[in-house]
Amino acid sequence: MQVAEQIRADVTAAMKAGDRDRVTALRLVLSELQKDAKEGGGDEQAVLRRERKRRRESELAYREAGREDLAAGEAYEAAAIEAYLPAELADSELDALVATAVAKTGAASPRDVGRVIGQVMAAAGGRADGRKVSTKVKEALGT
Repeated sequence: MQVAEQIRADVTAAMKAGDRDRVTALRLVLSELQKDAKEGGGDEQAVLRRERKRRRESELAYREAGREDLAAGEAYEAAAIEAYLPAELADSELDALVATAVAKTGAASPRDVGRVIGQVMAAAGGRADGRKVSTKVKEALGT
């Protein structure tokens, strides 16, 4: 619940500063964190990643529909959520994890993609986007 406590404090600070957009964004995330805690999930990072992904997907959909105003709001919320997530792995670090996972699993064909992705995601500890990992693994396995 460490992240939830930090967000709660940031909501209070944003309210005092009169930053309504930030208050709204953080309250939505805090609500999801509390819901997850009640359900016994307890993985705050997973909740934050899920909520960021939702915002990014909504942003893309709004941009494709020509709704830049709504897309900007979703981008703002995604950026607010990212502030509470650990930094993403650099490409070089991700490449090294992929190479290590390919070596550990003995992967040699496209059938092994799932095992390698699982290994990389576990090693990344939530610091890598699944799509990016999938792309890197497929490149490494020549698919």
